[in-house]
Amino acid sequence: MSWAPLPSSRPYHWPLSGQWSAQDTALLIIDMQQDFLSPDGYFAQMGYSLASTQAAIEPTRSLLAGAREEGMLVIYTRESHRPDLMDLSPTKRARAQAMGAPIGGAGPLGRFLVRGEAGCDIVEQLKPQEAELIIDKPGNGAFHATDLDQILRAQGIRKLLLCGVTTDVCVHSTLREANDLGYDCLLVEDCCGAGSAELHEASLMMMMNEGGIFGAVAKQDELIELWQRG
Repeated sequence: MSWAPLPSSRPYHWPLSGQWSAQDTALLIIDMQQDFLSPDGYFAQMGYSLASTQAAIEPTRSLLAGAREEGMLVIYTRESHRPDLMDLSPTKRARAQAMGAPIGGAGPLGRFLVRGEAGCDIVEQLKPQEAELIIDKPGNGAFHATDLDQILRAQGIRKLLLCGVTTDVCVHSTLREANDLGYDCLLVEDCCGAGSAELHEASLMMMMNEGGIFGAVAKQDELIELWQRG
């Protein structure tokens, strides 16, 4: 089944190709981990509010259920590092230390942003199914130092629904990378969150430039309604 462009998306009716389907579109869920959503995690340890990031969980759960029902490819990312921290750059290490949450440092959920620790896990409400992919990334963007682009191209994916945290950093970094690689992106705004409402809104406003320079924006219920209409 294919769908017509989303009439409510802005600043253009996504996608640009006119039609889209579960065969050429993937849902990318970015960094919905304990370390970014739990009061005991890395993000909270740095002093950021969790109000916006936690608010994205329930809308994302609805979007995820709809995408699964349509048979769409679902891919999760986790910002994470090897236990030996060999993939942690000196600048990222120093920045985290300055914020009081050293990557690899001990926290209530284990070592911050380290693979295999509880803080690295996707939150229970959005737990991946066995066949769904998880991409571990050492940077902000999901394409940097990963095989994500290879996987998407091998599966015939040319369009992306993006959601996750944080809107201004890892989501936007991935969005910009994907745009440069030729993917048509739709950011699902209520399925994203940042350290403040201002950062979230600023990230959305950037996408209104030049007719949607990085992609388009919509809400999850608009997608669900389109899928339910068939």
